[in-house]
Amino acid sequence: LNRFTKGAGQPLLTAGQLKTMLIPLPPLAEQQRIVAILDKFEALTTSLTEGLPREIELRQQQYEYYRELLLSFPKPEVVEHD
Repeated sequence: LNRFTKGAGQPLLTAGQLKTMLIPLPPLAEQQRIVAILDKFEALTTSLTEGLPREIELRQQQYEYYRELLLSFPKPEVVEHD
């Protein structure tokens, strides 16, 4: 793009200039390696943004269930002896 700059502004590109530009691409193996890294990153962030809140919700439900069980044990009857 620096070839097309004139002065200090944004470069003005015509359709013809864009057609003649060569954009370097990494080799296919490198592209695949980058995609694999990005896929792992996406899976991790999806896990954190979707899976973690769901897991917290399930643990909260489990906590409440067991808390209610503990609090609802029948009280032993106290027998007074004279």
